[in-house]
Amino acid sequence: MSNILKINGLEKTYTSGSKQLTVLHDISFDVEKGKTFAIVGPSGSGKTTLLGICAGLDTPNKGDVELCGFNLNTLNEDERAQLRNREVGFIFQNFQLLPTLTALENVSVPLELQGSKQAAQKGMELLAQVGLADRFHHYPSQLSGGEQQRVALARAFSNTPSILFADEPTGNLDDETGEKVIELLFNLNKASNTTLVIVTHDLELANRTQQILRLKGGRIMSNQAPVIK
Repeated sequence: MSNILKINGLEKTYTSGSKQLTVLHDISFDVEKGKTFAIVGPSGSGKTTLLGICAGLDTPNKGDVELCGFNLNTLNEDERAQLRNREVGFIFQNFQLLPTLTALENVSVPLELQGSKQAAQKGMELLAQVGLADRFHHYPSQLSGGEQQRVALARAFSNTPSILFADEPTGNLDDETGEKVIELLFNLNKASNTTLVIVTHDLELANRTQQILRLKGGRIMSNQAPVIK
C-alpha cells in the first residue's frame, strides 16, 4: 500500500528573543493511504505544530514533507493552498465555522470554491448524514457545540478529501457528545476511504486508530499499533 504522507528528518525551530527554541527534533514517519493514525503526547510536545506542517499550513526548518505525492518544500504558498483545497480536509477543536454563514453555507463554501454546481445539494446531503437535516439554515450561534462540530465534520468531508487532519476534535465537547462525533468521524472516514490523522490527548480515541505516534519534548517516543483495540 502506498504512503499518502511521508515525513523525513523534520525539525522546527522558533526564535524567541535572542534564543532559538526547537519544538520538533528529527521527526520521521509514514502514513499509509486509507489508514487511521493518531499523534499523542503531553501539552507542549509538538503535536499541533507537527500536524500543521504535515498539512502544509506551516513549514519546517529542516526535513521533507511529502503529501499526496507532492514534496511540500517545492511548492509555493498558493500551490500548497491548491493542494489542500483538492486533497485535504480539516477538523479543529474550536470548530472554525464562519459565524455569518448558515450551516449549509459553511459546508457548501469549499465546494463552491472548487466550482461545483451541486454545492448546495451536496451540502444538504452531508448535513443530513450527520443528523442535521433540520439545521440547514441555522447559524453557528444557534447550534450547540456538538452540532457545530457535526457541521465541521460535514464541511471537512465536502471535498471528498484524500486525507483528513483532526486537531483535538472532541476537546470542547462533553463525553457523550464527543463519543457521538467520533462515531460519525470514523463512519464517514470509512465510507469515504479517507486517510485520517488525529492529534489527541484522549488515549481511548487514539486506541481506535490503526497506528499511534507518541511524542514527548518534540521527539518520537514510539510509533506502533495500539496495544488495545
